[in-house]
Amino acid sequence: MRIRITLWFTLISFMLPAGILAQDVTKVGTTAGKFLAVPAGARGIGMGGAYVAVTDDPTAMYWNPAGITRMQSAGVSLDHTTWFEGVQFEYAGGVYPMGRYGTVGLNVQGFTTGEMEVTTVAEQEGTGEYFSAGSYAFGLTYARQLTENFAIGFNGKYIREQIWHSSASALALDVGVTYETPFRNIILGFSISNFGQKLQMRGEDLLSNVDLAPQIAGNNENLTAMLETDQFDLPLLMRIGVASNIIDTGTMRLTLAADALHPNDNTESLNIGGELALWKETVLLRGGLRSLAKADRQTEFALGGGLRYPILGQMELQLDYVYETHKYLGAIQKYSLGLLL
Repeated sequence: MRIRITLWFTLISFMLPAGILAQDVTKVGTTAGKFLAVPAGARGIGMGGAYVAVTDDPTAMYWNPAGITRMQSAGVSLDHTTWFEGVQFEYAGGVYPMGRYGTVGLNVQGFTTGEMEVTTVAEQEGTGEYFSAGSYAFGLTYARQLTENFAIGFNGKYIREQIWHSSASALALDVGVTYETPFRNIILGFSISNFGQKLQMRGEDLLSNVDLAPQIAGNNENLTAMLETDQFDLPLLMRIGVASNIIDTGTMRLTLAADALHPNDNTESLNIGGELALWKETVLLRGGLRSLAKADRQTEFALGGGLRYPILGQMELQLDYVYETHKYLGAIQKYSLGLLL
């Protein structure tokens, strides 16, 4: 076991990008669709986001599409998070294995607010109208085990953001692979998320009245014009991870994992975490740290757990929970419900 632990930490050291400790340009705030960076599933967050090499449930369609090839039966997963200031995050995914033809899945995630009152400079107490904002992604996933140890997966998705009468939409692709190394219990994972079109807001809220020639008297001072917004990249994210079952006796399992992250709109960082499974995968305890070495790190630590319980014959009910603290905005709680058929 000592050899496996040493090898595991050696792999982590190679994962660390050369510039992870000294980065001057962060590009924070330069992308749209940031809801795509909100992680799905209480299990993954409970492990500190170190999940790209571990994931083997329907939330793999978010973390690493290749992970759904590990599912031996069909399954669904529902995820709910009460985010800061009453914002709601929802994720739902379903996966169906097709044997030698691969595995397919459908997923949807939403990031929504409640209704807010419209105010203007002239009517600061409200106009009597209300508006809401929401961001959504609808995905179709296909993954296949190419060899006994190597799997690849793709998740194509339609992305839409809207606020009141304006919206932006784009198409994007996630790609992921997993590789079970010749070293016992060492798994590598890699994924690139949100590779796709730019987002640009359009809609009637951008209509404006303008005077094209204010220096000339007698012309039309209220021509209708459409304002044009900038185009913004999606939050492209590359993950590379390693995971290993340090202990696996059949009745107890301890998994350690680490992910290195390289986003296009922030500094590089490292996630580390672990999962302890007891009584033949019935009770699970998790903990982890996210965004280590990140400039202006906001997340602090995550603690969570889960239960696995057979129901109605061969079906299995999965319940997961995580509590994650943030430096300035307090804590969030995430709940996930899964069912393996």
